[in-house]
Amino acid sequence: MDGQNLKQKANMIGKEYALIIPCPSCEEVAVISNQLAASLDLPKRTVALVLAGGRGSRLLNLTDRRAKPAVYFGGKFRIVDFALSNCVNSGIRRVAVLTQYKSHSLMRHIQNGWGFMRGELNEFVEVLPAQQRLDEVNWYQGTADAVHQNHDIIKSFRSKYVLVLAGDHIYKMNYALALADHAEHGRGCTVACIDVPRKEASAFGVMAVNENNLITSFVEKPADPPALPNDPERSLASMGVYIFDTDFLLDELARDADDPASSHDFGKDIIPRLVQNGRAVAHRFADSAVGTRDNEIPYWRDVGTIDAYWDANIDLTATEPLLNLYDDRWPIWTYQPQLPPAKFVHNQPERRGEAIESMVSGGCIISGHVERSLLFSNVRVHSHARVHWSVVLPNVQIGRGARITRAVIDRGCQIPDGMIIGEDAVQDAQRFMRTDAGIALVTRQMLADLERTAAV
Repeated sequence: MDGQNLKQKANMIGKEYALIIPCPSCEEVAVISNQLAASLDLPKRTVALVLAGGRGSRLLNLTDRRAKPAVYFGGKFRIVDFALSNCVNSGIRRVAVLTQYKSHSLMRHIQNGWGFMRGELNEFVEVLPAQQRLDEVNWYQGTADAVHQNHDIIKSFRSKYVLVLAGDHIYKMNYALALADHAEHGRGCTVACIDVPRKEASAFGVMAVNENNLITSFVEKPADPPALPNDPERSLASMGVYIFDTDFLLDELARDADDPASSHDFGKDIIPRLVQNGRAVAHRFADSAVGTRDNEIPYWRDVGTIDAYWDANIDLTATEPLLNLYDDRWPIWTYQPQLPPAKFVHNQPERRGEAIESMVSGGCIISGHVERSLLFSNVRVHSHARVHWSVVLPNVQIGRGARITRAVIDRGCQIPDGMIIGEDAVQDAQRFMRTDAGIALVTRQMLADLERTAAV
């Protein structure tokens, strides 16, 4: 195998799993091996801060009782599990989760599912709730302020690098390779970025870079996003993943805290100032994404709307979904209760429990018909009920003869016998929350209100 092919092989394996390929006969690949060896050490000198305090108001009633990172996803996970799993799989085993909005379920999930770290080895996943550490007036005022208010705790970690992550995105990324990129550039700040359709870019921070990946401009959520130079239909968007030298970050946060004109946000204040001073570089997600097939755009989703949330969950029911949850070399960790396997009961015409092109989690009992749907734990689909193209969260009861189509059913809902959802747009809009794309969101409160109205 020639040097070029060895280099490609090294890049491929390093990108996926940060392994080292020794090649004493090839100096070029030996250099790559040294870089990968360094990338394996960098995670040990890094602490990750997961920003998980956001409400996620675009998810409407799904976040009435929980923060967005605590929203269920994929049949058994929470959204925050993806950022946390990326950390563990990348070798970063010191993680702090910053919480604020309705954080009880999130904190309980982390306590139950992420307590396997070994404190004796200086490993941890701990929660840093808003607690007015700097004064007795202000809670977290922005993403940058949330980190700044914990500056004394961050100092106590004695890390060389800080990895700042949004806790509300779905993706698989090897942070060790991004850290190696950051250390090589030595600019103090690295921003992970991904190509997105230009028409969607106004929801993100959008950047321009030069030939050395130095960020030359950065605009937070622009109304008219700048396009890529070689593709007018796409833009380069921030993923909400930042890497900093620790001392550099703390100095910048202290300066920002003293600025009365600042909104104390990474995307609006910190990053634009660092770009202006030539201190921020871009890391392409394609260089560290895990599990991407050839010629595919790396998988990254902001499931911040009901439509996006429904679409990303339903995609998992495809024969070959865009997101591979079956890769045991990059597992997604979570807390899951001990439940029996899913069961399909009755073998009678019109009363046969079955699921077609669907994902059905533990504890479910199905005696109706389920098609192209995702069912979380402990769901009951009773006889003659039909569930099509729907996302059903834990502990839901679908009553006998009910018909559910293109819906998201929140945790604990009791769908009455014979109820029809998703077939009459006007009726759905009157009873539940219905999106412009025709997805019905059903919660316990909506059902309770409907029952009270019917009783009057």
